[in-house]
Amino acid sequence: MEEHLTTDFETACFLVDLSNVVRHRALGGPGARSLHRLRLVLDAAKELARDPDVKLYLVADASLRDGGRREFTDPDDVRRLGRWASLGLMEELPDADDRLLELCEYTGIPVITGDRFRGHRDTHSWLQGNTDDFLEPVPAPGGTVRLVPVDLEVAGAPAISRKMEDDVLKKMGLLDTGRSPRLDVVGRDWRCVDDRCTLYDTRRGTAALLPRVIKGVPRCQAHGGRLVDVGPRTLTVQLKLLVDGVLTARFTLEDGSTVKVGRAPGEGGLSLHGLVPERHTAGLSRTHVELRVTGGIVHVRDRSTYGTRWRSAAGKAGPGPWRRLGDDERQYRGGDELQLVDGVVLARSGRRFPTELARSWQSRPPLPPEAAGDTRLR
Repeated sequence: MEEHLTTDFETACFLVDLSNVVRHRALGGPGARSLHRLRLVLDAAKELARDPDVKLYLVADASLRDGGRREFTDPDDVRRLGRWASLGLMEELPDADDRLLELCEYTGIPVITGDRFRGHRDTHSWLQGNTDDFLEPVPAPGGTVRLVPVDLEVAGAPAISRKMEDDVLKKMGLLDTGRSPRLDVVGRDWRCVDDRCTLYDTRRGTAALLPRVIKGVPRCQAHGGRLVDVGPRTLTVQLKLLVDGVLTARFTLEDGSTVKVGRAPGEGGLSLHGLVPERHTAGLSRTHVELRVTGGIVHVRDRSTYGTRWRSAAGKAGPGPWRRLGDDERQYRGGDELQLVDGVVLARSGRRFPTELARSWQSRPPLPPEAAGDTRLR
């Protein structure tokens, strides 16, 4: 095996997302982690490249061998990985994804992985619609593996947001063995034992961090102490304000709240004055839409003078067409967009556990008198 490993770009035929391959349960029999899967991938790479001496460039998460020793079906696998790391036959990083993408972008060497990298589409726009640079190992007859070209497709904003959030949860130890959020932690509010610490305080400031789980225990990132559970975390939803396609602000709403949104919606409302440039304020009503959150479901009603348009979440074919919102209340689902006026869009974020506090936007400075003028069209 070692004669097929290299960290020389001139000789490498494929980059390998080693953690993804080793954990790919559909390949090479039972067990959470197994280097046998890499051997099967090597055989598939030889066949695809028509080269019996094919070379692989391995990149792995440090947690592959440090955090899951008991999950390997063969204890020798851990020792073998340690040897490869010491000999410089693989790169080992806290998070391998960015390094893999960097190497792929700059060298053009294809990546063998089952990951779709949706959490990296904002920072690596070349991933959107990519059909050339990624190969997925899939089971083949006789217990073998073949490498299949992958169409990454164009991921919509909700999918990107959700995957970015999952990547953060993974780093914080907040995903369970099924890669689902640990609701026993993210569904609760926490307090540091140091009274001066406000990192997790949902009553003050503009944001509250999610805990970091170390050896099964939620701990404060600043002081290291065990966090105190102070009760259920209130359900929240997050909105994004985009002006000319650029993210300008985020707003988090609490479950059970009803909020008016507009240029100057009055006390308790979400004011867009100062966030929307003057060139876009014509047609923006003082109260433009009203949002009602109940049970984590958002309903929207048009309250504007000149109307609001909406479109459904993007699918494989891209966003749906813009339609008039109408006078009736309707559900405002994750990924849906509301066009208040040309160039100004309010979108549902895909994040499920935003760190921004729900009422932080209410602490903005008072509006100037001119903000509450009549709605006008140029």
